[in-house]
Amino acid sequence: MILVFGGTTEGRKAVEVLEQAGSSYYYSTKTGEQEVTLHNGQRIDGAMDYETMLAFCQQHAIRLIVDAAHPFASRLHETITKVAESMHIYVVRYERIYPPRDPAIEWIDDYSQIPTNIHSLFATTGVQNIHRLKYLEAQGVKVIYRILNRESSIRLAHEQGATNDQLCFYPQMAEAEAMLMKESGESGGFSEKVEAAKKMGMRIIAIRRPEPPMHNGHRTIVNGPYGLRRAIEKLLPEFYPLHSGLTTGTCATAAAIAATKQLLYGEQPKEVSVILPNGETIRVPVCYGDNYAYCIKEAGDDPDVTNGIEVRAQANIIHEVEDRRNKLLICRSNCPPPSQGGAGGESIEVFAGDGIGRFTLPGFDFPPGEPAVNRVPREMIRENLANTLHHSVTPSLHRFSIVLSVPNGEEIARRTFNPRLGIEGGISIIGISGIVKPYSEEAFIQSIRKCMEVAKASGSDRVVMGSGMKSEQQLRALYPHLPQQAFVQYGNYIGETLKIADAMGITHVTLGIMIGKAVKLAQGHLDTHSRRITMDKAFVAQLLHEANCPLSTDLFQLAQLTVARELWDILSPDESDRFSRVVVAHCREHCSPLLPNGELTILLLKNE
Repeated sequence: MILVFGGTTEGRKAVEVLEQAGSSYYYSTKTGEQEVTLHNGQRIDGAMDYETMLAFCQQHAIRLIVDAAHPFASRLHETITKVAESMHIYVVRYERIYPPRDPAIEWIDDYSQIPTNIHSLFATTGVQNIHRLKYLEAQGVKVIYRILNRESSIRLAHEQGATNDQLCFYPQMAEAEAMLMKESGESGGFSEKVEAAKKMGMRIIAIRRPEPPMHNGHRTIVNGPYGLRRAIEKLLPEFYPLHSGLTTGTCATAAAIAATKQLLYGEQPKEVSVILPNGETIRVPVCYGDNYAYCIKEAGDDPDVTNGIEVRAQANIIHEVEDRRNKLLICRSNCPPPSQGGAGGESIEVFAGDGIGRFTLPGFDFPPGEPAVNRVPREMIRENLANTLHHSVTPSLHRFSIVLSVPNGEEIARRTFNPRLGIEGGISIIGISGIVKPYSEEAFIQSIRKCMEVAKASGSDRVVMGSGMKSEQQLRALYPHLPQQAFVQYGNYIGETLKIADAMGITHVTLGIMIGKAVKLAQGHLDTHSRRITMDKAFVAQLLHEANCPLSTDLFQLAQLTVARELWDILSPDESDRFSRVVVAHCREHCSPLLPNGELTILLLKNE
């Protein structure tokens, strides 16, 4: 059994991660005021001292603790550590993401170090710390406290001696000579507070976050949802029925980092830190061969022919003009010189070598002739290498190269859809999140059902369906007033998702869909996965003909289409509008019967 200590943004994210498993767990908060939806978790409210926590863990057979509490909850962190050590329970600390410490900020370790040579102070350190600042008032400093506009917070502020004219309700700002804040991380709004204070010309004073308590080694630190899930999968394998994996983009990034460390220092760490596109950091295992590093692709429980392959990276110093035959540049990563806060002005050029394919047809992130490495993995590699150099004291090499390769990549690629998509010579390096979620049909539909349950429980008058993160971002912009829980990702299972919505009595549904899936849905394919159905160019021609678009008569131009989104580049604005209306009408014909008691809005989204 798992016990989560939350009450924070990280606690809410931890719930989202644990709910994906469908297994039972406990969620503990101090005040019980946090709104969070639990389907499989049981809520426990109230502060726990050592004896209470120890007894709870013994009584409920707790095998893993997820510490997602506030970074300044030092007493709770110490209690968790003591209980975990006495019971030999593993702890996963869900930490926040922190920006680098700005030297322009005045950093202190506790409230007693606040400078007294100020006339007014705007304190954003929370209602529970008002009493710590009363000594400043006694010295003539005008203190304004920002708190939440809720009855319990106002009452607590009054109990500590704050008057109404000293209170400022979040998210409002008050004018003062200086602002006091905690190093609360990105989820705590630290960067936003700093930016606001600078715009208002305030002096900024920040309390450093406390150092975590010493631990006997049975602890893992994560700073995002993917890292949390992977830690739980490793420590309690039975908690999740299906396990996640790594994308080829993450594997390529990890191998490139390891090869860089090997070249610069002769180091061969067993794991390297990889920053994912969402900003969190995960640890990825790496291995080494003769003059190269590699990462083994781990697909988890998602069926994938690339599972177990080696993604290699070889780093070399560039002395002269390098022989670049059969090599295609993926990206270039530069570290700023010391004068700009960098390590030494090094430059890394990353190339695609044997086993990595290249694009031969238009319609992808990059034109024909480029390496078959998508935009997100390129940016991952570039940013991670720059980060590796930025935090290292490197020899003065100035320029070196990394060549990525995949043994037997060309043969492996023949068992994928790459040949059909015009990717030749090897596999493609893909991935948007950096993590492979286990999408077996039964498990994924079950996860959709759980998301729908949460959406209905949120009280939203509308559920908005999107295929993934790209479409969801566009849909959020169209429905900014809806809560986060109202947005559900259907992946490819449009029909099943609509059936679930109907069964739950959800009457207002928006279906957002991009053109690639839309032309499949318009033909009646309610599951749009590419392993089941590919774009039917004859049917696309029929749609174009109905929309009175001349392209329908240009069979040669239609034959050159690689992916459906290329249509947006070919059709004029008027033709695009007519074509969109026809596609949506066909989609509605197949989808409306699945939601007989509801109102269905279908939005055709652009691939941006």
